Amino acid sequence: MINRRFTLAPMMDWSDRHCRYLWRLISKHSVVYSEMVTTAALIQGGKHERHLGFSEVEHPIALQLGGSAPADLGHCAKLAEDWGYDEVNLNCGCPSDRVQEGKIGAILMAEPELVADCIKAMQDACSIDVTIKHRIGIDDMEDYADMCCFVEAIAATGCKTFIVHARKAWLQGLSPKENREVPPLRYPLVHKLKQEYPELEIIINGGLKSLDDCEEQLQEVDGVMVGREAYSNPYLLAEVDKRIYKDEHPIPDRMTIYKQYLDYCGEQLLDGHKLNFMSRHVLGLFQGQPGARQFRRHISENIHKTGAGIEVMEDAAAFIR
Repeated sequence: MINRRFTLAPMMDWSDRHCRYLWRLISKHSVVYSEMVTTAALIQGGKHERHLGFSEVEHPIALQLGGSAPADLGHCAKLAEDWGYDEVNLNCGCPSDRVQEGKIGAILMAEPELVADCIKAMQDACSIDVTIKHRIGIDDMEDYADMCCFVEAIAATGCKTFIVHARKAWLQGLSPKENREVPPLRYPLVHKLKQEYPELEIIINGGLKSLDDCEEQLQEVDGVMVGREAYSNPYLLAEVDKRIYKDEHPIPDRMTIYKQYLDYCGEQLLDGHKLNFMSRHVLGLFQGQPGARQFRRHISENIHKTGAGIEVMEDAAAFIR
């Protein structure tokens, strides 16, 4: 049984396996989500290790899929189970033009019956949890009523977990970045959804900046999902296990986490992973600490140089006071 009281968002180009490993060093109980992987990348590309590989310490972990063909999604849900994921999630929230062209993401909110068919195919293909992430609406949808119609169609399949980004997505006229910032957050609509569908697990996403924000939301819904704040300031997670999951294990200090992550990077280098793909995730670890700016600058300016190795990251630690 997955406890989704605190979850870490799927973020394209950010929440890769290295980022998730860093997060797991800080919080043992948070649920981590992969970057969105399209069904085409898995079925046509065939690079399963690249797209599906993860470390055992990352559990509990969910794979997020992008697609709109039920048979393909069913096939990929089975892959998720075979590779050991604890959950598989369907993306119905991404507003980018690129995914719209592939009939992926938020555009699917306009076709709840198709999404229901997709969810059903995924459920039939695997025995792990099948969940969905979506917006409160798109374009000119009548926010709450249309969101309820969408949720009801999906819930009729037996799907119980809905991760709701509390903003509309405007599919024309706003960039993906603007769609994360410009449409207003409407938390009360997500709260109302939980009140009117108490049998569903409702996870709220969007604009959460602190654990105080998260605890406030947990008075209204079943769980929270944090994204960019956890990436830019990963030490935000240090008290998650204690405050959200009531686990009193000692909170690791930043430097201990950093040294553990360096050990991980060294191991991954031996397996052919690129250091600059790993170092970027740790730039925000010392946010707000003396020497943090010099730490970030040293890594950013030196990690791409010819012959740069793990010593760049080791040397950067000396700037933290």
